[in-house]
Amino acid sequence: MDVTIVVKIAAVGIVVAVLNSILSRAGREDYAILTILAGIAAVLMLLLPRLTQLLDSVQALLDF
Repeated sequence: MDVTIVVKIAAVGIVVAVLNSILSRAGREDYAILTILAGIAAVLMLLLPRLTQLLDSVQALLDF
């Protein structure tokens, strides 16, 4: 597994945490929740190719 994917996920997490903190202090809790959801979506988009590879490997392993 490549280390860059972990660094990218950490970067997204840091950006989302900072934006969430700023928006919560500004009284914009609705936008803070939207940034959290956008961060989750971004991480899922990063992981989607890896998950596809994992499922293909499992299917190939179980396919006799």
